[in-house]
Amino acid sequence: MSINVCESSPDSLLSVPVKVSRQHKPGNTTVDISGVEIGATEIVIIAGPCAVESNEQLTETARAVKSAGAKILRGGAFKPRTSPYSFQGLGEEGLKMLSAIRAETGLPVVTEVMDTRQVKIVAKYADMLQVGSRNMQNYPLLKEVGMQNKPVLLKRGMMATIEEFLLAAEYVLNQGNENVILCERGIRTFENSTRNTLDLSAIPMLKRHTHLPVIVDPSHGTGHRWMVPAMAKAALAAGADGLIMEVHYKPDEALCDGYQSLGLKDFEDLMSELRKIALATDRELK
Repeated sequence: MSINVCESSPDSLLSVPVKVSRQHKPGNTTVDISGVEIGATEIVIIAGPCAVESNEQLTETARAVKSAGAKILRGGAFKPRTSPYSFQGLGEEGLKMLSAIRAETGLPVVTEVMDTRQVKIVAKYADMLQVGSRNMQNYPLLKEVGMQNKPVLLKRGMMATIEEFLLAAEYVLNQGNENVILCERGIRTFENSTRNTLDLSAIPMLKRHTHLPVIVDPSHGTGHRWMVPAMAKAALAAGADGLIMEVHYKPDEALCDGYQSLGLKDFEDLMSELRKIALATDRELK
């Protein structure tokens, strides 16, 4: 299918009724992740460590985020790192740990898949497959996850336009998998005081042009744990269906992205604040 983009009107981002567009489906899509619905009236919080490091780390963190109100556990078993010498994750052993903690806590699990060769093994353990920012335009990977019977969390590429983001999601839907959640996680700009520039204007823009649920990652969007609460609250006020945040039981000792990870008490306090935002926007955060 050819895509004709109308240059004359900002309201014509996708001028033909591709599957991601509201022209194709005017109503909102709700995605079910093992009993947790994203895209409905309830705001859903996904939380957990950047990377699975040990049974103790994962267990302590998972128990705490569930107690505070998170509905889905995040944790990386395969980690894309800028340096080949950085911690790359525990692989299948990490997936087994995620599966075990799900059995204990009841929290569905989302974890990243980086390669087409990993899809089947990650799908064996995870409730939702994450395609990270670096792979947003990895079209063979998008097609492969589109053929799986698992929801897909698609993160916006760090240099991607909204149109490119939506067309990446179209690759997944075009394979028959319509259970896609979009995640704004910040884009690269000339500003260097933050890890990325969190584009909160993407939330209403995506909501206008697509029926898919939209969540926000304020951890990667800022790169500073002290900024996460403010941007998390702003994201919900702007209409996000949920948040995905990095939480670690000992963030200063984390092997991956500890500087942007909330501690357990910080996360608990933030959840109390987020409930106020949910109430103010006529939604729920149970």
